[in-house]
Amino acid sequence: MILVTGATGTVGREVLRRLSPDLRVRAMARQPDRLAQESGTAETVRGDYDDPESLALALDGVDSVFLVTSRVGRDDDARFLRIARSAGVRHVVKLSAAAVEDGDADDLITRWQRENEDLLRGSGMEWTLLRPRSFMSNALSWASSIRSDGVVRALYGESANSCVDPRDIAEAAVRTLTAPGHAGRAYALTGPRALTAAEQTAQLAELLGRPLRFEELDPAQARAQWSARYPEPLVEALLSSAERQRRGAKAGVGGSVEELTGRPAGSFRAWAGDHLAAFARP
Repeated sequence: MILVTGATGTVGREVLRRLSPDLRVRAMARQPDRLAQESGTAETVRGDYDDPESLALALDGVDSVFLVTSRVGRDDDARFLRIARSAGVRHVVKLSAAAVEDGDADDLITRWQRENEDLLRGSGMEWTLLRPRSFMSNALSWASSIRSDGVVRALYGESANSCVDPRDIAEAAVRTLTAPGHAGRAYALTGPRALTAAEQTAQLAELLGRPLRFEELDPAQARAQWSARYPEPLVEALLSSAERQRRGAKAGVGGSVEELTGRPAGSFRAWAGDHLAAFARP
């Protein structure tokens, strides 16, 4: 039995779509009713990281797990891994982040990811780490301003990021969950080339067939924008991450997507083309 956590999330739902219907799969979410269109033949179960009893039920009879946690600073990984080990889970594939390999990254989010990786490596279970660069789907945060004003606003718009298609992350997860030889390995997942926000804006404009304008945010504007959504420690972490990107820390391209999937990583243009409706005017 394979358990997919975060099954309603950006990557988790794509993992569910790619797992063979011949496999025994269980999809976990805090609100399993949201899984109706995503789960396919998978069993659905309620699981809440704050509810150990729900985790024990979700993990009953499970051999392998795709683990996604997102509440920065919380001990969700520690609680889940303790229960998973007690339940007899053999292998955990964890969604981590590429920044953990950057010695200059010491922000709250990266420290939390490193701690979670350490917990998994010390859990006594087999482990595989997936370390993606930023998701191409982060561009969806521009959709509203593109539709209404034809504008993309971002910090350090000329800094490059080798962002990755979430569908490639999901396919990598499926391969590491279902094929042997991936225990004890970590994979950095990137797109085929590094792009700036200004370049992404230009590609979206070409696909939409209308002009788009890129507007550079300064750090104070970015801070104000993020402060409306996140607590201060997370805002500081995001600003630190953006500064590392400005210095070129996120521009490296790797071959792990092709190694795992047998094909080149998908491009931003291809991802945007498949999601163009989100950016198009009604």
